Amino acid sequence: MCRLADWLQSYHEKQTRSLRIGGHCTSIRLEKSFWETLEEIAANEDMSLAKLLTTLHNEVLDHHGEVKNFASLLRCACLVYRSRSAPLPGLTIGRGQESSARPQESAASLWTF
Repeated sequence: MCRLADWLQSYHEKQTRSLRIGGHCTSIRLEKSFWETLEEIAANEDMSLAKLLTTLHNEVLDHHGEVKNFASLLRCACLVYRSRSAPLPGLTIGRGQESSARPQESAASLWTF
């Protein structure tokens, strides 16, 4: 079990990044694995990480009027992205078709908050 804990240590190590959202400087503290996933999403959307985070923040503001816990929202977005992009062998998708992978979706289609 100790080897697993050592391996996981590198993934749950927290990193703080500073950025500007809506003209305001802020910092966000997330685990390394979530930052890596957000960078992957941004790359898939052909935008910078800062642009992705600003876009998500603005969309939440537009739909809900406030952002209560942005770090938590980002973690959940990463989980949704991973769950929808990971191949699930043997899963029946759509019209009873057997598939080893999900249909291709753009990452933007995953952001319905």
